[in-house]
Amino acid sequence: LYFCFLQMTANDCQDPPQYWTIHGLWPDKAEDCNRTWHFNVTEIKDLMSDMRRYWPDVLHSSLNRTQFWKHEWDKHGTCAATLEVLNSQKKYFGKALELYQHVDLNSCLLKAGIKPSSSYYKMTAIKEALTRFYGVMPKIQCLPPEEGEKAQTIGQIEFCFTKELQLRNCTALKGGSNAVQAPLKLGPEELSVCNDTLPTYYPSEVQ
Repeated sequence: LYFCFLQMTANDCQDPPQYWTIHGLWPDKAEDCNRTWHFNVTEIKDLMSDMRRYWPDVLHSSLNRTQFWKHEWDKHGTCAATLEVLNSQKKYFGKALELYQHVDLNSCLLKAGIKPSSSYYKMTAIKEALTRFYGVMPKIQCLPPEEGEKAQTIGQIEFCFTKELQLRNCTALKGGSNAVQAPLKLGPEELSVCNDTLPTYYPSEVQ
């Protein structure tokens, strides 16, 4: 399973949070597994406060905020539901929030001295800090340098889990199609796996 954090990005992002938020909890190689299992926001009403804070739609914040959650449930949640621990909407969203708190990426980066800055970081230093803290290697995705620029920008950090929801290394999966391996379309930009040799921005906001 992938657990993804979405940094504030895209031109239409309104008042982005100044911390890492959840993108989704994604099973490998599965999409839209049960088209008849419709999203029902009342099933997660007890989680609403945390959902709004930690799982916002940072790209389309002016629209109905439940649309992002509906999309994640339809595309990924109905597939994750083959696991008993994720086999309802409340379990799926609740467990994602729980994993988010457990991973605590915001504190990890801060403790490692990695914080939003106008100067560059080395990608290898960021990877070393994350590996040292978690004991596994996440997958870090970046926006490539803009024309005339030399630095890439951190856009998303994926944590990978076993089916028992224990952290594991994020390694390329062999065989089969996997939407997560392809570049992720994010507004007008595309995220792809970060280049270890490029200087790296970790901005407080992407303009």
